[in-house]
Amino acid sequence: MTVRVSEGEDVTVHSIEALNEFLGTRPDMAALREAAEAHFAAHQARWDAAAEEIGYNTVFRAEREAGDWAQDLLEAFSTIAATTLAGVAGKLDAVLREGEAWEECSEFPWPQIRSALNDLVRFGKLEKVFNGERRS
Repeated sequence: MTVRVSEGEDVTVHSIEALNEFLGTRPDMAALREAAEAHFAAHQARWDAAAEEIGYNTVFRAEREAGDWAQDLLEAFSTIAATTLAGVAGKLDAVLREGEAWEECSEFPWPQIRSALNDLVRFGKLEKVFNGERRS
């Protein structure tokens, strides 16, 4: 919202907090403050109505709950010992999926973790081949 102060200067504010920071508690700004607060309240009401109409809040809440659940699983991974190579690979895969800023991130430690995960997968495949040949 753009607020015009008495000196003719236009200032853009994006929140009640920014408005109060700019205007302060000056009595000569009371009418301007009230009009701006009413504008923000009306804007928030429109936003809330639109969010309700499209189900934004429900989806946002579900997304947050899913993120919390994923975080709980990652924490559990750090306290439970893997008993197989597949379990270790699964833990590393979960860390990569949750922690990597973007796919194929080249910053430390992501290439090293991907490399270790690929090694584990390769060892797991070799182990299956060798175990299968011994049984024949």
